[in-house]
Amino acid sequence: MAKFKLDEVDHQILDMLIDNTRIPFTDIAKKLLISAGTVHVRVKKMEEAGIIKGSSLTLDYKKLGYSFIAYVGVFLQNTSQTKFVLERINNIPYVTVAHITTGKFNIFCKIRANDTMHAKEIIFMLDDIEGVYRTETMISLEESINDKKRLMHTIFNEL
Repeated sequence: MAKFKLDEVDHQILDMLIDNTRIPFTDIAKKLLISAGTVHVRVKKMEEAGIIKGSSLTLDYKKLGYSFIAYVGVFLQNTSQTKFVLERINNIPYVTVAHITTGKFNIFCKIRANDTMHAKEIIFMLDDIEGVYRTETMISLEESINDKKRLMHTIFNEL
């Protein structure tokens, strides 16, 4: 499959959509001095090329009572158990991200909890999964960088 070529207008459209996925195409069009139809067609082409995959909503977890973040490294008894363990981890809704990794851990998870007691319960849930040898937890004190735009702009400059 050929690499999809993005031009400066596509970059600007993506830039605005990253800031606010709900921004109307008419607003984008006004800011870029193009028609809303052009925005629609370009977004549709980027969706068809797989560059845009759906849209997401950013929640303020602190306001929802889930400001505690921890990262849990999972050690498996055998790497052949990875799929089984991931299926069990997927049933724990407080695990928001899980990666199969190389290096120290077999699986690396991000969890969100109400507080330390709740986090302990979630970690025990992970520990209790058949095939998990042990876990190692790191508590996030603060999320200091979470900026999708920096990477996006770097990628655009490399194209």
